[in-house]
Amino acid sequence: MRSPFTDRAGRFSWLKTVVFVLLLLPGLWYGGRLLAGDLGADPVQTFQRNIGLWVLYLLVIGLAITPLKRALRWPQLIQVRRMIGVAAATYVLIHLTGYTATQHFDLGFVASEIVKRLYLTIGFLALLGLMPLLATSTDAMIKRLGGKRWQRLHQLVYPIVVLGLVHGVMQSKVDVAIPTMLAGFTIWLLAWRVLDSRFGRGDGLPLWSLALLSVAAALVTAGGEAAMYGLFTGVDPMRVLRANLMFGFGPRPAWIVLGAGLAVTVLAALRRLQKSRARRPALA
Repeated sequence: MRSPFTDRAGRFSWLKTVVFVLLLLPGLWYGGRLLAGDLGADPVQTFQRNIGLWVLYLLVIGLAITPLKRALRWPQLIQVRRMIGVAAATYVLIHLTGYTATQHFDLGFVASEIVKRLYLTIGFLALLGLMPLLATSTDAMIKRLGGKRWQRLHQLVYPIVVLGLVHGVMQSKVDVAIPTMLAGFTIWLLAWRVLDSRFGRGDGLPLWSLALLSVAAALVTAGGEAAMYGLFTGVDPMRVLRANLMFGFGPRPAWIVLGAGLAVTVLAALRRLQKSRARRPALA
């Protein structure tokens, strides 16, 4: 099995090492606070909910690897995608174990709740979808399945991310800001894949299309947030839309999605400029 600290050539990789440590931190942080009794009145439930939130973060970050690799011309980034996927699958198992602990490890009751409660059913389907991806995450399984079959199987990650976000939104209900933000990022990332497959060139999508995609994703995020608050809380959707123009309570998810998308656009522009300047002496 390949070390998490080395690249394919067996050389030490700072990128993989840093990412590996960062992936451990959420579990260590919340696990340490749980053992210290520092997670409030219901520490196990707080622990499992925060770990569940990190599952969503990692799934979206995993989706972002390919677009960022292409937009930023950073091929080494692909080295950490598998590591992020394995971490997401590991955290989702910890999340389920935490939920089972809140039910005093009554597996029969847990199973009945998963069947009866839609948001739990959706979350469990996402967990089941992640398991074959985890089981086939090794180089040996890629060789056994073949590259094309392995890629088709791992395209399951797209519906898994959607199911995970729906589960997060339904569980949050009152405060859907974080799941909405992650849904906005997912819209950007999935739309990028569609556009790149049709219009992408060797160096990726044109910069203007990245900027336009960011604006479109932000608008959809704002509309989705208003719709979800209207559905789950009865708040007038127009009030939620107007809140996007009020910054007293911090930036809304739509602005964060827009800012992240435009930041990627700017970084892509700088990277292309850098590459262009690096090629000039060779052409002279």
